[in-house]
Amino acid sequence: MVDICKTSHRFCVMCGQDNPLSFGLKFQRNGDGVVSATFIGNSNFQGYTGLMHGGVLSALLDTAMAQCLLHQNIEAVTGELNVRYLEQVQCDTTLNIKAWVDSSLPPLYHLKSQICIGDKIVCKGKAKFMQRKNC
Repeated sequence: MVDICKTSHRFCVMCGQDNPLSFGLKFQRNGDGVVSATFIGNSNFQGYTGLMHGGVLSALLDTAMAQCLLHQNIEAVTGELNVRYLEQVQCDTTLNIKAWVDSSLPPLYHLKSQICIGDKIVCKGKAKFMQRKNC
């Protein structure tokens, strides 16, 4: 089986190894199906002065959920994404991102994700993904 995790998202702006503008996210899957990655922000990702842009946080959550499925060799697209911002996030912060499948009835998958600074959840998301038909 082809590892779609390495081929499908080669040029992704968030995790693509063949995109020179990529954020360079590298997700790892642990034993219970959760994927996780670390992201170190900087001032290039700010919205308001010193604060990380909410769209960047949203993209990190969405990518984590897509990667959770890709690590199961499921290629799917986001159908609906809901984000809850719990705390302001400083630009230069190290973020711990994780995602997991909440429920599934293929081709529909419900996922959850969160971003933490240390042990504190600062942002969380939930989404519905639809498996791609051409896969």
